[in-house]
Amino acid sequence: MVKEIIVIGAGLAGLTCSVKSANKNMHVKLFSPAHSERSQSVMAMGGINAALNTKGEDDSVNEHYTDTINAGQHINNHNAVEKLTNDAPEIIDWLSKLGTSFTRDDDGNVDVRYFGGQKKMRTAYAGARTGKQILTAINTECRKWEYKEKIKRYIGWRFLSLILDDDKVCRGVVMINENTEEIRDFYADFVVIASGGMNKVFGKISGSLHNDGFVSGKLLNQGIELANMEMIQYHPTTIETPVKRMLITEAARGEGGRLYTLRNGEKWYFMEEWYPEQGALMPRDVVSRSIYRVCHEDNMGIDGENKVYLDLTHLDEKTVKTKLDEVYDVCMNYLNLDPTREPIPVYPGVHYFMGGIRTDDAHKTNIRNLFAIGECSSQYHGANRLGGNSLLGAIHGGWVVADQLEEISCENNSSEEYEILNYEYDAYENWKELQKEANNISSYEIEEEIANIMNRTMGIYRTESELKEGLNKLDSLETIHVNSHGCYYDYILLKSLTDIAKAMLSSALARKESRGAHQRLDYPETNEEYLKTTVISFDNDELKITFNDTEERMSW
Repeated sequence: MVKEIIVIGAGLAGLTCSVKSANKNMHVKLFSPAHSERSQSVMAMGGINAALNTKGEDDSVNEHYTDTINAGQHINNHNAVEKLTNDAPEIIDWLSKLGTSFTRDDDGNVDVRYFGGQKKMRTAYAGARTGKQILTAINTECRKWEYKEKIKRYIGWRFLSLILDDDKVCRGVVMINENTEEIRDFYADFVVIASGGMNKVFGKISGSLHNDGFVSGKLLNQGIELANMEMIQYHPTTIETPVKRMLITEAARGEGGRLYTLRNGEKWYFMEEWYPEQGALMPRDVVSRSIYRVCHEDNMGIDGENKVYLDLTHLDEKTVKTKLDEVYDVCMNYLNLDPTREPIPVYPGVHYFMGGIRTDDAHKTNIRNLFAIGECSSQYHGANRLGGNSLLGAIHGGWVVADQLEEISCENNSSEEYEILNYEYDAYENWKELQKEANNISSYEIEEEIANIMNRTMGIYRTESELKEGLNKLDSLETIHVNSHGCYYDYILLKSLTDIAKAMLSSALARKESRGAHQRLDYPETNEEYLKTTVISFDNDELKITFNDTEERMSW
């Protein structure tokens, strides 16, 4: 019997899982709100890590493993990280064979460069457009399997619910078409969630707002456990534009970019003074905290503002315009600034979610037949992600799950109509009635208020009083009736955003220590008692938190 797979999300994680599953003679239904070319994966500039050891530095998968665990402050899933780093060189080889246009060195090898938190040149890249190049290669491969009718795409569809039987086994999904608002159920032997991070909880950040967090919030309400939700990465070098905060890739520092501010009228390269061994290439949480210290504690931000300079002017102009071409384009288009001649004003911004759906080293969730991969899942990165490990983690998750799906036996899966479909129909009809009522509160206003609460309380540093205040304000938002401007999805999104925000704040309150991306001013020390995974779930409509072993496996 041919196995039927549903994949939610068509970025790198979802595409990889789909292609690998189709190659193992499974049938895949691939859902996404937009074409793969608009996924967040294309925004990844810097590169993808693998210990290729082509620079004579004696690099190894063991050193890649150690750097990943150390950056994650030892609350990564060690078994998952071991698989990740061991498979990385093979993944680069696979991507090359698919046609990824990696930058090559003079010997024809895939070129690698330095990235934060790593002492060896380990990050393979394709100029400053690595995500675009990799996604193009895998998406082209996906099209081949679509032609062979092993993969069927559904574009313009949004997730509404899991279909769970009486034993809490996943049997499929309920989806809504954004254009027609048609609500349908789809059945499969296995469901794979690849819905990305929870960007909209924080508003206009560096990532795509297609990855809004709705899926994770809805799954939380359906019994899924989330993990390490307090671990939110601030990328140290982002710029402010009228549209959003935009990323200045870590590759700029990997190529020799230097961070400085002015002290007594002179350039002060603070990272090189504080961390002489790695300077601006320390792990992202360390660099972000250092910039925060310069601006807020030392009051030495440029022109009295919260910014420091990233200087590329000493680099060869060809390096900036070729290896860092997207950095050059972003600065010219959004800042009217030539980075070969002027330093770039930067400050940390929310960039990546180390936490997400709780998964083990096989990417299983706590619900049978349900997997999660990519940024929406949590096991590789612990308390802080290494730059270059996100693309690797997304692709590796797809590899791992495809192998799992091939091995796991199918259960009998009838396509009977489950009650959840009627529930979603009724919820939609109730919404239409609510929209007839006159009110002045826009769903966009509520989204903005949620983002304001989160940016105030879940910054680089946190305190108990601010976290509790944030939770109280989120509670007050739930009583407001909103006008969603005729869009059902905007209406239901608010519930997920609120629940995800509460899960983050509650997790941050529970972890009474400072570790990696989670820094508590009232608990400034790292406490070995919390050398565990923060697990949060709903129990009788209340959020419950436990601290579990990082290597714990799901029971199915």
